[in-house]
Amino acid sequence: MSVIRSVFFYLVLIVSTFFLGIAVIITHRLTGRDEKPHLIGRLWAKINLWAAGVKVKVRGLGNVDRNRPYVYAANHQSLFDIFVILGALPVQFRWLAKEELFRIFILGPAMTATGYIPIDRTDRRKAFESLNRAAERVKGGVSVVIFPEGTRSPDGVMREFKKGGFILAIRSQQPIVPISISGSHHVLSKKGGWIIRPGVIEMTLGVPIPTRGIATKDRDILAERVREAIGKHLRPEEAGHGPGEQAFDPDEISRYEGSV
Repeated sequence: MSVIRSVFFYLVLIVSTFFLGIAVIITHRLTGRDEKPHLIGRLWAKINLWAAGVKVKVRGLGNVDRNRPYVYAANHQSLFDIFVILGALPVQFRWLAKEELFRIFILGPAMTATGYIPIDRTDRRKAFESLNRAAERVKGGVSVVIFPEGTRSPDGVMREFKKGGFILAIRSQQPIVPISISGSHHVLSKKGGWIIRPGVIEMTLGVPIPTRGIATKDRDILAERVREAIGKHLRPEEAGHGPGEQAFDPDEISRYEGSV
């Protein structure tokens, strides 16, 4: 049954990416804007979640103001994190994504048309230029989503965070919203290869973490704070903690709190 579901999902993924990708490109050329292409992208994500037999439970939407920009930072367990965030986060945002994806047929031009920001991880200078462009977009009122781990976890356990996304957040001086995604590794794991397992994925939006007044030299402190906030809403094994061990103290008072 899993094989049949998997074949069905990948067929839907290919067809939906082709036709909706073209729709995104045409819409952008007709309107010159990227808001409607983003909505088409949401439809693409919802279709593929349906094809995989995946339901998404969302918590914490009340923690964010949908009319203001944030840097959203999520843990990365599998490919399905992209579908979950795009399909279930009801705000306009743009991805900060690795440059290689922008070279894929149809998908790459569609990502460009939607205003996604490529980052060249092989060239430090170009990477910082991308971070600066992303920071300017956030300052201009556009939210950005990042995966601080840089790549998918091979076993579903949250890895250490890279610092680039936090430099972006500090330069934009906008809050970071921690997003905890739980259960997506069960649906599709690197170890499982291409097999899809239908199930429920939980996405929890935490309380925004201020960056106003934080200097670049404090990026490690900020990264650890965000990592702890994400781990708070993951299963212990996903957060990399033993049973009963809490990764984050909800009563912790940060020297940065209250400064939004």
